Amino acid sequence: MDNCIDIVITRVYNCIMNTTIQIRIDQATKSKAQKAFKNMGLDLSSGVKYLLTQVSDPKNTYYVCPFGFMHKYTPQMFAKYEKEAEYALKHGKRYSSTKKMFDDMLSKK
Repeated sequence: MDNCIDIVITRVYNCIMNTTIQIRIDQATKSKAQKAFKNMGLDLSSGVKYLLTQVSDPKNTYYVCPFGFMHKYTPQMFAKYEKEAEYALKHGKRYSSTKKMFDDMLSKK
């Protein structure tokens, strides 16, 4: 019979938690969040820490455009796209129907 020794290296990240956040939220939203975090293996406190860590880095920030879609843009990209959208609204071609728009698009090669 062979003896086997497993060597496990555990990294310990020391992080000083020295501030408190209090929020008021309705019970239904809190319960839904707790269930969602539980499915991720997190308690509510750890889930909120995770979310705050994600949004504290601008590369992780999602923006909701005026049409309601979520996009992962940096603030610089978002400003560029907003400028392009403003230009398109001011100078872009207009169509009286979707059919006319597609006819125009498909006729160009």
